Amino acid sequence: MICAHNIVKSYSRKPVLRGISLQAEPKQITLLVGPNGAGKSTTIKILAGLIRPNSGTARVNGFDVVRERISAQRATAYLPQQPSFHPKLTCLQILRFYAGLRGVQASRCEAMLQLTGLGDVAKVRAEKLSGGMRQLLGVAFLLLADAAVLLLDEPGLSLDPGWRKRLQEILHLEARRGKTVLVTTHLIAEWNNVADRCFLCREGKIERELDPTNLPHNFDAPDAADTALTYEPQFSILN
Repeated sequence: MICAHNIVKSYSRKPVLRGISLQAEPKQITLLVGPNGAGKSTTIKILAGLIRPNSGTARVNGFDVVRERISAQRATAYLPQQPSFHPKLTCLQILRFYAGLRGVQASRCEAMLQLTGLGDVAKVRAEKLSGGMRQLLGVAFLLLADAAVLLLDEPGLSLDPGWRKRLQEILHLEARRGKTVLVTTHLIAEWNNVADRCFLCREGKIERELDPTNLPHNFDAPDAADTALTYEPQFSILN
């Protein structure tokens, strides 16, 4: 579970987050959508324990991301927009190295490569992978330790439509297994009828909650406002 309350973050006195509050539940896919520069990536980095908020609180799987950062990170797997790996290591070597650090069985590495369609390139070095393949390797990396909370920042940007659909199917299965899944994206229409909840972020604030079964094609379309006004959210946004 993720609970964020009134998160504020500034860089050089420039506000980036102006009081973000949201909640993501186990067994659900929650979207944080919005245009570029809305504060989505900053929010997810705070939840991953990579940067500290100026104020506000956030808990991941029951752990405070500031005061209990190590425990929170152990319960979390995070996929950045552009994952990077040691260029000279193969896909399998990268996963096995991480598996050793996290106490994960080596056999799970091969299983995750097969799940993400990288079984045939298991022995290919990272420097030889396309952008889409590196993103899929990032997904395999994300799933390897079987973390309770999955955080994905714009995971579909480098993927073709077929693999974006496959990623959604994988995340759906992970959510049904009890995971809390939070995804940031500006490709809003592609997640229609996939997510369980959807928060619209603008200028560092949660502007509204959208109906995940009737997402607009873009953030400025008239139906974005209509969707919000007619949708009764399952849970209220934290105050």
